[in-house]
Amino acid sequence: MISDHWPLLNLTLRTPRLELRLPSEPELAALADLAAEGVHEPERMPFVVPWTDRPPAERARGVVQHHWLRRGTWTPQDWALNLVVFAEGEVAGLQTLAARDFGTLRQVTSGSWLGLRHQGRGIGTEMRAAVLELAFAGLGAREAVSGAFEDNESSYAVSLKHGYQPDGIERYVVRGRPVTSRRLRLPRERWAELPHPPVSITGLTPCLELFGLPAEGTA
Repeated sequence: MISDHWPLLNLTLRTPRLELRLPSEPELAALADLAAEGVHEPERMPFVVPWTDRPPAERARGVVQHHWLRRGTWTPQDWALNLVVFAEGEVAGLQTLAARDFGTLRQVTSGSWLGLRHQGRGIGTEMRAAVLELAFAGLGAREAVSGAFEDNESSYAVSLKHGYQPDGIERYVVRGRPVTSRRLRLPRERWAELPHPPVSITGLTPCLELFGLPAEGTA
């Protein structure tokens, strides 16, 4: 079976309302269709790379190509886990957990998007909780970092709910204009102090070496 060679296909995170996992090809097509419908208001750009400015068909194709690319370039030293988010069985968006030199640094970063029709329901908070559980409880991360542009209050609020703390700013040029991103950092100790929604993780052990960890576990 293909999962014998790529065990990430069996990795699944579950919260009270959501399931996060790698998609089948039809599910990837559904994610692409969702991106084509829209991810944010056109006057605002929440991403450093403005991929949502492309026409709907190109945007959808880019989603598919990006998934294939990140699977094909995965190494234990540089990985990005692009998990499709299912809400009540329906594709709702994407949650990414990524790292470089994780086996040494034990630091992860995250990114996400939701289809417009799935926003405003608390899904973003719950799917972030799922990957933080994977990072800290599953993979033994020491810290998680994130960021949000100054006009992206919803993303910033999700991070604050999970205990992230301000960590300075960064400057970018987006759509030809300077923008400021507020960096955030969540140490493992702070994450452990706060309450979390229940998250179950299945299929992780066979994947550990792909994350740059010893096969016997994260301790």
